[in-house]
Amino acid sequence: MAQRRMFSNTITDSDLFMDMPKSAQLLYFHLNMHADDDGFVGNTKSIMRMTGSSDDDLKILLAKQYLILFENGVTVIKDWHIHNYIRSDRKHPTKYTSELKQLELNEDASYSKLPFGSQVSTNGQPNDGHLVGNCHTEVRLGKVSKDKYIEPDNNPEQTKIKPSRHAYGQYQNVLLTDEQLAKLKSEFPSDWQDWIERVSEYCSMKGKTYKNYLAAIRNWYKRDKKANTNRTGVKSVRQDYGGGTPW
Repeated sequence: MAQRRMFSNTITDSDLFMDMPKSAQLLYFHLNMHADDDGFVGNTKSIMRMTGSSDDDLKILLAKQYLILFENGVTVIKDWHIHNYIRSDRKHPTKYTSELKQLELNEDASYSKLPFGSQVSTNGQPNDGHLVGNCHTEVRLGKVSKDKYIEPDNNPEQTKIKPSRHAYGQYQNVLLTDEQLAKLKSEFPSDWQDWIERVSEYCSMKGKTYKNYLAAIRNWYKRDKKANTNRTGVKSVRQDYGGGTPW
């Protein structure tokens, strides 16, 4: 298990989180610090005793959906993959594989529990077993092939295979497939990384997510280009009039 843990301020600075009692916030931080590399905690009660937390603190975290509780008492941090990025060569897969099979990973990288009867039937470990190097931010955990995932469905004929998306940017929140990244580099060869960082910082500050980050970057570019054109046009008119205002 890694010795360092990170926290995303999109979660811990939200009004929902800050409105909780300080004791519940403390318990949340300690559970994150003691979770394994997939966000599972097998000794929740011991941590509660260690921190002096009450059952009410745990109930609050569950009610506000910061934790997911399993029948055997194991808990998982719902937003674990929003907080933490662990490289595959440093990650230790969870021992709670049966619980992992009961989860799906949403597009915003948060966990949610699968409906009863639709648990993932694989070993429950997405691809290479880490968050973003190979698509822990994909919608489902079921492994189909090296870089593709399948959504569990009762009707195999209606299953959909989606290409994996990888997380980029300082805050690891800009999700792009390999094809989208290639298009981005082709369309913005000199500043594609700058565009990723701009969107990453904006999404982190505003708590914003996009269904298609490549489309978002294209839209940002068009708006910037239009704004620059308007400013250039005004400057040219003013120069023609000797620096004065023509209207």
